[in-house]
Amino acid sequence: MKTRSLRHAQILALLCVALPLQAQTSPQTSSQTPGTADNLLTLSASASVEVTRDVLGLVFSTQREGADAAAVQSQLVQALEPALAEARKLAKPGQVEVSTGNFSVFPRYAPKGGITQWQGTVELRVEGRDIDALTRLVPRITTLSVARVGYSLSREARDKVQADVAAQAIARFRSQAEAYAKAFGFTAVTLRSVEISSHDSANPPMPVFRAARAGGAMAADEALPVEAGNASVSTTVNGTVQMK
Repeated sequence: MKTRSLRHAQILALLCVALPLQAQTSPQTSSQTPGTADNLLTLSASASVEVTRDVLGLVFSTQREGADAAAVQSQLVQALEPALAEARKLAKPGQVEVSTGNFSVFPRYAPKGGITQWQGTVELRVEGRDIDALTRLVPRITTLSVARVGYSLSREARDKVQADVAAQAIARFRSQAEAYAKAFGFTAVTLRSVEISSHDSANPPMPVFRAARAGGAMAADEALPVEAGNASVSTTVNGTVQMK
């Protein structure tokens, strides 16, 4: 237990830096219980930073229906192929990724049973950090419509700030532990246990979007208007110290 506590204390000392932040802490002291350590203080500290989402995701789709399943499937393929070929022109590893999504053909039944017709749907997914290229792709794909648009945060953008955010939360935890110990009349604290968790805020739902057609179609050089918004990257430190 002493070895683990020492390692935790060493990690805490290495990561802790003096950085400004806004955080919440919740102190709680333990009562004396036979067989357990006395003068324990439980704390929780957190820090967060707002980061602009840097990955744009587009989902194109279309539906077809008819009396013959094979014919419906063929129509979906004919709609997907030119769209896929256009999207592949932008594909770059680490910058723009292209993939096919849902492709399905299913029957529709009459109230009294029996298949009345077949209905199918197909999706094309394109996402990446080359925002300008992605927004200008939309008017060039004419066989599929934009079904959903959304932003997310890349791992690179998250990792870039996560170390600093963690250091802020750890520094806050240490500062508060020492301040509370002093307020209770103690002069030092020893780390007993600690847990550190980091996460970024959930990406917002991808809103439904329909590109204008017939008479109001987007021009070939017109970009889709989008707004990235921010994601919150945060770290929380939960731990217990012994006041001495």
